[in-house]
Formats: sequence, structure tokens, C-alpha cells
Amino acid sequence: MTTPRTAASSPPGDGSAWEGSGLPTQIAVLTGRLLRSLRDPRMLVVSVVQPLIMLALFSQMFRTLADSPHFPKGVAYIDYLLPALLVTTTAQATIWAGVALADDLRDGLVPRFRTMPIRLVSLLFARSLYAVARNALQLLVLLAASALLFGYRPAGGVLGALAALLVALTVSWGLSWIFLGLGARVRNPELLQTIGMVVIFPLSFVSSAFVPLAGLPDAARLVATVNPVTQAVEAARGLSLGEPRASWILAVVLVSVALGAVGAAWAAKEVRKI
Repeated sequence: MTTPRTAASSPPGDGSAWEGSGLPTQIAVLTGRLLRSLRDPRMLVVSVVQPLIMLALFSQMFRTLADSPHFPKGVAYIDYLLPALLVTTTAQATIWAGVALADDLRDGLVPRFRTMPIRLVSLLFARSLYAVARNALQLLVLLAASALLFGYRPAGGVLGALAALLVALTVSWGLSWIFLGLGARVRNPELLQTIGMVVIFPLSFVSSAFVPLAGLPDAARLVATVNPVTQAVEAARGLSLGEPRASWILAVVLVSVALGAVGAAWAAKEVRKI
């Protein structure tokens, strides 16, 4: 007589003879467990303090740029700056998605998951969704602080500001998958953090985030023009200022989807090797 196979008797982690909950349920449960960390006031403070410091420093130190001949006429520097900060803040924050995954892998979480009826890809999706949720919280606080403390009043109004926020979150979703792939590959949180900073910081500053492209030296302007951060910043800025450009928005969506697809396939492949 043949003995029925159970989840415990099936090859661990391969999803055969599946008797556990479905993939959407697993993703929802794992994401919910991660989101509980946001209830900790200390986590909330840590998540929002850096973008608030950046907002205060850049809005005050660089506001005289609004008087330069290359700057858009009639636009306050805070209205020009804030959409860029939404994009650069969320780009930097996505590094932590990969760092957290690398930490999970180093601590032996995946081998423990292999003994349970859990698809490993659900952990990746949960980490991605948690990164977007955490970034959304950061950006909402940043928007509120800029309006209350620094006079952020974009021509696009509240809808334009929220549309800029959605652009930034779209970018964060795509980038989070790339860093999840890196995290699964290197499995070293410290190394991954260093790699992320080396990549993100130059892309953020050699762009149109803080100064107009026309005001940059020729070589820097050439690099900034093809920089994907510039595309995201210009898409968010256009929506915020009430001057949306479909080409920038389409470019951001396509690049983010491409990054998400490549990163998801890469991360899933690397996790299966563990």
C-alpha cells in the first residue's frame, strides 16, 4: 500500500506535493509580520530622521540656486527640490531590502524555511512589499514636513505631490528587487550596504535632482541626461509642478518593471541555490 505524501515528506523547499497555504497567503502573512516592526516608535524615528535632515539641509543651503539663470522661472527651490528628494530618498532606502535579506540568509532563516511548507519566493515578495510600505511612510512624513515647515506648495497641488510620491514608490519597487538579488548573491549585509552606497550616491548627485541640467558642466550633463535617476526625478517633478511629461513617466514605468522582472528572477535563482 502506498503511503500518502505529506508536506513534511516532500523534498524540502521544492514545493512538490503542496499541502500548505497558497503563495498569496504566504506573502500576506510574511509581509504582515515584517510590517509589525513599523509599530515600534524607534523604527519610525530611524526611518524618517535621515530624509528630514536632508530636506532641512538642502532646502536651506541650496535655495539661492533659484536665482540662477538656468533655474525655472517662478518656481521656489523647495518645490523644485522635494520631488527629487522623494526619488533619492526611496532609492537609498531600497538598499535595506537587500541588507535585510542578506541578514536573513546569514542567520540561517532560509534553511529553517525549507523544513516548512513555505515557498522561498514568498519571502522575497514579502521583503519587496515591506520595502515599499516603509518607503511610503518615509515619503508621507517628508511631504507633510515640507508643507508644514518649509512652505512646499507645488503648482500641481496635492494630487501632483501624491503622483510624484507614486513615481518614487514605483522606482523603489524596481530597485528593491535588484538589491534583493544582490542580497541573495553576496549574503553579506555589510558588503551589500557598501555596494549600494557606491552605486546610489553617485547616481543621485550626478543628476538633475538638485540643480538643473543646463547648469552642469558638459561632461556631467551628458552623464546626468542618461542617468535613470534623472528620468525618475523629472517625471516626479513634472507631476508635482503641474507639467507632466508622458515620456518621462513612461520611461520610469518601463525601467522599473524591467528592473523588477530581472531582479525577481535573479533573486529567486540565487535563493534556490542555498
